[in-house]
Amino acid sequence: ETLFEAADIAIENGYNIIILSDKGANKDKAPIPALLAASGLHHHLIRQGTRMKVSIVLETGEPREVHHFACLVGYGVNGINPYLVYNEIEHLEELKMISYPYDEAVKRYNNAVTNGIVKIMSKMGISTIASYQGAQIFEALGIRESVVEKYFTGTATRIGGLGLEEIEKEVMMRMKNAF
Repeated sequence: ETLFEAADIAIENGYNIIILSDKGANKDKAPIPALLAASGLHHHLIRQGTRMKVSIVLETGEPREVHHFACLVGYGVNGINPYLVYNEIEHLEELKMISYPYDEAVKRYNNAVTNGIVKIMSKMGISTIASYQGAQIFEALGIRESVVEKYFTGTATRIGGLGLEEIEKEVMMRMKNAF
């Protein structure tokens, strides 16, 4: 709710890009899972009638593989900075574990993710990113219906599962392991 209120205030103040970031996470401050935050904000803005006024950019360490990116774009994200992947590419270059310079390795990674999303779209008969973005052509598995209704509105779900409380517990377990 705090995220939604902050976005509403930003829009009222004329901002047209909202950046969601989990870079500030620490042992005392756990991030909202990226897909939950982004999709929740996307649907909140739709309900407010302000979604078309802003772009949602996500700066997150969560996405690593094509499916992660496809879900984020499919639930309304306009741009993604996967900073943790880029940091890891830099680390691998320093260790001489990749044979390309950093810039080339990042370019190859970005191309692979982009090509993967295009392949997913083409299998669905979607030809433009604008048609795919926010289309949420997914089914929710293992998420409680009340969570799907509010944060992934309109997504098909046939089996229930985790509520916000359980999602929070899982985040806190990962944070405990990380810190």
